[in-house]
Amino acid sequence: MIFDAHCDVLYQLQKDKRKSFNDSSLHVTYSGLKQAKAKVQCFAIFLPSTIQPHDRFRSALEQVDLFYEKIIKPYPDMKVITKKQELDELKSGEIGAVLTLEGCEAIEEDPLKLTTLYRLGVRSVGLTWNGTNALADGVMTKRGGGVTEFGSQIIRMLNEWKIWTDVSHLSERAFWDVMELADTPIASHSNCYRLCPHPRNLTDDQIQALIKKDSVIGLSFVPFFVKEKGSVSAKDLLKHVEHICKLGGENHLGFGSDFDGIDETISGLSSFESYERWAEELDKHFSAEQTKKFLWTNFSSRFPV
Repeated sequence: MIFDAHCDVLYQLQKDKRKSFNDSSLHVTYSGLKQAKAKVQCFAIFLPSTIQPHDRFRSALEQVDLFYEKIIKPYPDMKVITKKQELDELKSGEIGAVLTLEGCEAIEEDPLKLTTLYRLGVRSVGLTWNGTNALADGVMTKRGGGVTEFGSQIIRMLNEWKIWTDVSHLSERAFWDVMELADTPIASHSNCYRLCPHPRNLTDDQIQALIKKDSVIGLSFVPFFVKEKGSVSAKDLLKHVEHICKLGGENHLGFGSDFDGIDETISGLSSFESYERWAEELDKHFSAEQTKKFLWTNFSSRFPV
C-alpha cells in the first residue's frame, strides 16, 4: 500500500482540458495507481504565479471541479477521503483521493474562501507557495519573514478543523512560527538540506522539530531536491531516507512525489508505476515493516480525524 502526499495532476488537467486522468503524458494516472497498488493519493490545488488576483479563487474552484469530475466521477473505486474513518474503511481495490491546498494565494485575505475549500474536501493546507502572500513568506522571499497575524488566524482555523498545516515552501522563520502555532504540521514534499542545500529542503533542526511534534516528512522525487549536481538515481534518494532515520525519524518519514509538478524525474522514478521498483529498493536496505511505515503507515496513521 502507498500513501503519496503530493502531486500536481489537477494543475495539469486544468492546463489542458482535453486530458483525462489516464492520459499517458501524466506521471500519475488511474491505471498507474492501480498497477502500483496505491491506497491514498493527495491531489494539490496549485495556482501558478501568473494567475491574476481576481481569478485565483475561481481557478482553485475549477481544480476542485476537475477533481470530482475527472478523478472521482469516472472511477467508482476512487473514493474521496475527508477523515480518518473513511481512510480506514477503504475496501480492497479502492483508492483514497485527498484534496490539498498548495499555498493560500487563492483565498487572498478572506477566511470564508478557505472555509469553502474545507467544505469541498481540502484536508491539508500550505500557507504559501515560495513567495509572499497575506499569510506568510515563502522560501524564495529574500525578506524571509514569518507568519502574519492573518496567517496565525488561519492556522487557528486549521487547528479547529483538525487538519494538516503543510510547512513545505515556507521560509525558515515562517516554519518556526508554524511549529509554535500548528497542532498538526506536516512537510508534504521536502527533502534534507544537509544532503542537498536547496532552499526548499529542511535543515536537521527542522526535521528534528517535526519529529518531536510527531509529524511526517514526505520526501520528494524532485531531482534537484535530492542531489545538487549530476544525474540523480533512486540510490541518491535512498540517502535522504537513511539520513532522516539517523535523526530518529523512522516513524516520521513518508513520500510526497511531486509528480506532475516537475519536468525532469529521478532515473528509475519517472511515474507512479515506478513506486513498485522504489519499494523493491527500500526492501534491500530496510525491513518489510520499515518499508511499510515509509510507504503507508507513517502518513496514514496520522491522517486528520
